[in-house]
Amino acid sequence: SAVVFPKQIATEQQSLMLVKRLLAVAVSCITYLRGIFPESAYGTRYMDDVCVKILREDKNCPGSTQLVKWMLGCYDALQKKYFNNYWLCLQTVTECYHFKFKYTHNGPLLDFGSKDRKSDSTISCADTKKASILLIRKIYILMQNLSPLPSDVCLTMKLLYYDEVTPPDYQPPGFKEAKDEGLMFKEEPMYLNVGEVPTPFHMLKLKITTEKQRMENVDKDILKQGETAEPLQVCGVSRDDPEE
Repeated sequence: SAVVFPKQIATEQQSLMLVKRLLAVAVSCITYLRGIFPESAYGTRYMDDVCVKILREDKNCPGSTQLVKWMLGCYDALQKKYFNNYWLCLQTVTECYHFKFKYTHNGPLLDFGSKDRKSDSTISCADTKKASILLIRKIYILMQNLSPLPSDVCLTMKLLYYDEVTPPDYQPPGFKEAKDEGLMFKEEPMYLNVGEVPTPFHMLKLKITTEKQRMENVDKDILKQGETAEPLQVCGVSRDDPEE
């Protein structure tokens, strides 16, 4: 259904539903704009006044059906609060979309590490809505300006968990145990902080890693969304997030 922003996010369940939908919109936009699946694998929805494509199960496209099943597995881990990191990788790694999730057990008070936000500030629905729409718009702009992908690209998904709360034998539906081998790029990678979306109960961050040569034709000015918005930040590995 359409991504509807509630007038208030008073419960953890309301926050969880919004984060699930935002993740679905982001992954759908990325795969659509990078040409991973055919047009028939998507439906059209609206996120406020922004038109977005949403991935759906298409019997003529087994790949889209598989990705939808993976997303349902992600929701299972997200709901149990085990989910920490989610990597959507185009291998051998050409691009990686890195979603990071945080949870709070103390109600609607979070410290987001922002220079202009006090640690005890309450997150309003207006904050969440503005950040969500900005994140999707940045994805759209960036995806449309990256160099085309190779014709034989392969997509894979990797989940990381909070070890202190996740049972050792837990695997969400559609996933299996994997070795943590990191990410290997053939070419020099570039790291981009795309944005973050806070709710009173969750935090979703998105980073993109891509081959530097794919970014060379991107005009940095197009990554800015108006005078008040922050441009995409180029960063090193984990330089901004010591706990990773």
